[in-house]
Amino acid sequence: MPLNTILIEDSETIRENLIPSLAELADAHVIAVAGTASEAIEALDRQKQKWDLAVVDLFLKEGSGLSVLRAAQDRSPHQHVLVLTNYPTAEIRRRCLELGADGVFDKSTELEAFFEVCGSYSA
Repeated sequence: MPLNTILIEDSETIRENLIPSLAELADAHVIAVAGTASEAIEALDRQKQKWDLAVVDLFLKEGSGLSVLRAAQDRSPHQHVLVLTNYPTAEIRRRCLELGADGVFDKSTELEAFFEVCGSYSA
């Protein structure tokens, strides 16, 4: 069964590459895309119990992925939130995990691990 996924990423290029990769490598079906924190929070709310995975970038066109993580804290146990960022410093990782992220991955060097974790959710 595909993972219903909300992709929170403001870069069109990254979205265009990530959507087919998520489908192929993690059996994920993107049901919503957001480029700002407010769009992301609306999508999470609108899709309430339909989403299984949210992939969150931290630096968005407007707002921060950290506010998206805060909004997703009351999610159901079957729902997972992964952060995919270009800035995975130790402090950023700590803050994201404190706010309820299930994992934090570097877009440049940890994509294989990211897709592996995504795939484990659909298994």
